[in-house]
Amino acid sequence: MESIIKHLMEITGHRDHDLLNISVISALSELTHASRARVLDILHVGDNVFVKAQITIDHGKLASNEEHLVHLIPEVPIEQFPQLASGLQQHENVIEYVADNGDRTVWLPIWMNEKVHVCLEIFNPASFTENTKEVMSGILVVYRNFQNLLDYSERDSLTGLLNRKTFDDNFSKILRTSVQKQLSEEVDQPAVERRRDEKEKQHWLAVLDIDHFKRVNDTFGHLYGDEVLILVANLMRSSFRPSDKLFRFGGEEFVILLRSTTKEDAHMIFERFRENVARYPFPQVGTVTISIGFAHIDPFEPAVGIIGRADQALYYAKSNGRNRICHYEDLVESGLLHIEHSQDSVEFF
Repeated sequence: MESIIKHLMEITGHRDHDLLNISVISALSELTHASRARVLDILHVGDNVFVKAQITIDHGKLASNEEHLVHLIPEVPIEQFPQLASGLQQHENVIEYVADNGDRTVWLPIWMNEKVHVCLEIFNPASFTENTKEVMSGILVVYRNFQNLLDYSERDSLTGLLNRKTFDDNFSKILRTSVQKQLSEEVDQPAVERRRDEKEKQHWLAVLDIDHFKRVNDTFGHLYGDEVLILVANLMRSSFRPSDKLFRFGGEEFVILLRSTTKEDAHMIFERFRENVARYPFPQVGTVTISIGFAHIDPFEPAVGIIGRADQALYYAKSNGRNRICHYEDLVESGLLHIEHSQDSVEFF
């Protein structure tokens, strides 16, 4: 009982999704004496559903950072977990499967508003007593309530995207993973190969703005303006990968953290999103367009500098026709954006 109380104190003391997930899966692993326990993300992309391992407890020990970093582990179609897929379709709270070799897996979907975004997986647990089931049920209730509280505080109330105050934490996580990856590659890879990889795949920050949004509000009213914001947010979710982070900064401004891809692929992903918005028939309003400015993320530079570069690219896009995408580094290299270095500051023109 003392151990369970300790775990509950940890669960209710966190204000971070990752720490909350580690606490709850550690508690369940210890309670059930499982050989392995995982927190699985259930990702909905259009009509497709994917499963992605987020956190793993192996024989009572948390997997190392390199093993459980979200962006390093690929998502797989839920069809690779047919018993889990069937249980979710039937809205089951506990899904059990015993393989031919006797291995037993228990999945505990966390249902919120008839949807599952997180599922807890317990592999080869000890037999459950009624007391164990009651304790597990209590832990899951506490976990679900705190997930709701965190989502409420971290999400924009209108669009459901991450809000401005969560940006710093998410940006810091990307920087940490970038630095860790670089340090490991310095040991494992030759210098020439490392430089090629660093050049090819990077993280990117984009700032996007809805063109002439004030005109939408003035012409059609704020209710239609809000609907445009909601629909743009929905198009963002369907246009970007589950591992990318999407934010509403306020008004008609949004920010995207695009993980680990080449500049060419980043531009293609942003262009696809721009086209999706331009083609979408917004009710009453008709056609809506967006402008995007983006820059690569230097893991050794503060967020304000990178946002500043993406903002400069966005400003150039809006000043030169709108409904377009501009890459900061390309603008500088082509001479379209000039930077004057002073002794203690950088000024943009």
